[in-house]
Amino acid sequence: MTLMIEREVKLRFDSPEEARAAILATGATPLRCRRLQEDALLDTEDETLRRRQCALRIRTEGGKSLLTFKGPVQPGTMKVREEFETVIGDGQVLQHVLEELGLHVWFRCEKYREEYAAEDVTIAIDETPVGTFVEIEGGEQSILTMTAALGRSTSDFILDSYRGLFIKHREEHGFHAPYMVFSDEE
Repeated sequence: MTLMIEREVKLRFDSPEEARAAILATGATPLRCRRLQEDALLDTEDETLRRRQCALRIRTEGGKSLLTFKGPVQPGTMKVREEFETVIGDGQVLQHVLEELGLHVWFRCEKYREEYAAEDVTIAIDETPVGTFVEIEGGEQSILTMTAALGRSTSDFILDSYRGLFIKHREEHGFHAPYMVFSDEE
C-alpha cells in the first residue's frame, strides 16, 4: 500500500459564480460537473478518532459511495494529512455495519461540488450552507501558483474543516442545528 498524503487549502469566495469565473480565468479545465455530496462522519462513543484528530467518513454522491480515513493534520501553512480512500458498494450498508461495530454518525454535512483541473492541482468549488469555498488540492508549489492565479495569497488560506467552519458560523449566527445540511429537517 502506498502512503497517500492529502495537501489542500480552502479560499472563501462570495458566490459560486465569482469562484467559477476566477477559476476559468486561470485556464483550468472542467473535470467533474456540479453534484451533491453527502458526508457522514463516524466515531466511537468515547470519541477515539476525534481525540486522535482523525476522521472516518462515508461520502455519497450520485449513487456512489467512498470510505475515507484521514489522519491527524500535520503542522504547516497548508492542511497536510494522510488519507486512505476506497470505493464501497453501498454506503448505507457499510454505515450499518460500522454502527453494529460500535461507531455512530456524529456529524453530517452536505455541499454541492464541481471540480476543475490545472497542472497537478484539482480545484473544487464547494457551495455549502455556510458559504462558497474553493478548495485547491495537489502539490505545494502548484497550490501556491493557483492561489496567486486566483488573486489570493497564503494569508487567505483556510485550513479548518467544514465542521469547524460550520460550528463558527453557527455560533456567529446564533442557531443550533446539529448538522451542516441544506434543509433543517434533521
